[in-house]
Amino acid sequence: MKHLSTSRSINAIALITTYAFISGLTGQLSSETWAQSSTANPSSVGTEFKRGEPVTLNFSNAEIDAVARAMATLTGRQVVVDPRVKGTMNLSTERAVSPAAAYNLFLASLRLQGFTVVEAAGLDKVVPEADAKLQSGTVSAGVATSSRNQIITQIFKLNFENANNLVPVLRPLISPNNTINVNPGNNSLVITDYADNLQRMARIIAAMDVSNASDIEIIKLQHAIAADMVPLVLRLIESGSSAVGAPGQGQTDTTFKTTLVAEPRSNSLILRAANPARVAQVKSLVEKLDTASTQSNGASGNIYVVHLKNADATKLAATLRAAMAVDGRSTNPLTPSITPTAPVPGGTSALNATTTGGQIQADTATNSLIISAPEPQYRQMRAVIDKLDARRAQVFVESLIAEVNADQAAQFGIQWQTALGNAGNSTVGVLGTNFGSGGKNIINLATQGASGTVTPPTGLNLGAANLTNGIYVLGFLANFLESTGAGNILSTPNLLTLDNEEAKIVIGQNVPFVTGQYSNTAASAGGVVNPFQTIERKDVGLTLKVKPQISENGTVKMAIFQEVSSVQASSINSATGLITNKRSIESNVLVDDGAIVVLGGLLQDEYSGNQDKIPGLGDIPFFGNLFKSESRSRKKTNLMVFLRPVVVRSAADIDALSQGRYDLMRNNQINAQPVPSSNMPINESAVLPAPNPR
Repeated sequence: MKHLSTSRSINAIALITTYAFISGLTGQLSSETWAQSSTANPSSVGTEFKRGEPVTLNFSNAEIDAVARAMATLTGRQVVVDPRVKGTMNLSTERAVSPAAAYNLFLASLRLQGFTVVEAAGLDKVVPEADAKLQSGTVSAGVATSSRNQIITQIFKLNFENANNLVPVLRPLISPNNTINVNPGNNSLVITDYADNLQRMARIIAAMDVSNASDIEIIKLQHAIAADMVPLVLRLIESGSSAVGAPGQGQTDTTFKTTLVAEPRSNSLILRAANPARVAQVKSLVEKLDTASTQSNGASGNIYVVHLKNADATKLAATLRAAMAVDGRSTNPLTPSITPTAPVPGGTSALNATTTGGQIQADTATNSLIISAPEPQYRQMRAVIDKLDARRAQVFVESLIAEVNADQAAQFGIQWQTALGNAGNSTVGVLGTNFGSGGKNIINLATQGASGTVTPPTGLNLGAANLTNGIYVLGFLANFLESTGAGNILSTPNLLTLDNEEAKIVIGQNVPFVTGQYSNTAASAGGVVNPFQTIERKDVGLTLKVKPQISENGTVKMAIFQEVSSVQASSINSATGLITNKRSIESNVLVDDGAIVVLGGLLQDEYSGNQDKIPGLGDIPFFGNLFKSESRSRKKTNLMVFLRPVVVRSAADIDALSQGRYDLMRNNQINAQPVPSSNMPINESAVLPAPNPR
């Protein structure tokens, strides 16, 4: 009975509303008025209404806002109608339905008329569909749980597929008033649309967001060599990949490339492809290629050519011969005995087996190994070759030579003399002091100073001269001198060399040294004189020689020889020959990668003093300075040699290291450009070209 009464109340509302529009009453009673009054007090139509029970809908040309209020009463929701929502709707059911089903029918009817409901803050807002995406509606990061005919925003986070690739696929499936956006930061899609359509989108995205690669497959080979099989199969497979699985419209990335890696220990191939079809294709190709040799295993005519990537063919051939010779003397019955033979033409030797063995030959032109051996023995050698033919690490060695010099000198002296020379036939007495090194004393200055043969010493010179017989004679000279000097030398020779390979750098001059000479001074007047000299040239400057060895734990062992030499300036015109200053270090050190170690150095502090004085008179306090000359000097030298090795293992590390040094030198050249001048025809200097970006 309750079901019938509730149904009658809603029917009564619809009938009264319809009658009000048809009859055109003077009061212009709208359907909203009737719906509001009837739903607010359902007993006014003669029955009692209870929320939650099934109802039968029968709205005909009813105002949308009136129906919305009726639905609010049925479901207990707070419904707000946008003023722009105008019009009527027809909504009816043949049998009683639940309030939730009735509300869903109401939403479907609104959707057909271009309106929708957006849920926000406990309110259901009836708005035009074009503005729904701007309202603060439901946002879901998982499965949509809202009503099927309600607009919500859902976030789809992709795990494998690129989000940009799915936009052209999903855009046509979304209504024109709603949006789809991509967040490239976390590879997500943000879609605003009806909940039922988003559920369909979720199924499409789930079907397309799958890994582009298959599971890892292990293919064991029976006859072929894994390292030889990989480049051949990849070349055949990838050559036709552009036609198979090409990227579709709107995609930005290419298909997953087939990955095939050789595992020499078990002679197997590790495969990962884009799809099962590609996996089957690779397996089929490997199966056809993995066949036994047409020759018997016991034949000695099997010849294989192995192209090396990093190792030196000549050195590796010698290593393999030695290893196979040792292995040939073992008791293993499967290993053929190998004995050395005479050298072959071309400068290399081979090891020939007595019965079933083979030989290893190096081809220096192509850096390849030519191996003649049965297939089982070739497999053993190939496994060793693959391990030895690996990319070797390199070591960048930075050497820092820092030298700081500080020189100080002081000199004080007083000299005086009476008149010199003869006055007629009379003898003139001489009295005075005569100090000073290098001929710079008062007597030499008095007799040779006018001609410029002898010049006064450096520093402050105070003197007095007497006019004697028309000639000024120097009778008094005081000299004061204090000098200081400082020097700072920093040299940073750098070297890049392979692991366990010696490298050397020399920066300096090739200086000639006279080692012998001959001149015939006793030759007669008619004889021939043929003087000659023997000269030996030596490098003078900076020399760095290093041989690094990288250990497994990252430390670097280095054999180092470093020398700094120079020619002493005072010996350049010396009759006895040149004098060189030499500082060298030869040592073996163990350094961590990137650490700085001090190799050695020199800390020298040298003092010297010299005093010339008249005995007795020079010791008199204060006045004794008139009878003496004194000089002092002090020289301090600090020399240190540092070393810093850096292990460079990959091409990217070498490129980064070289790029940094290249940019440093280029910036120095740019900063050293001459100042522009209109009077000079040359206003620029050479600059390294800008590096090409990779």
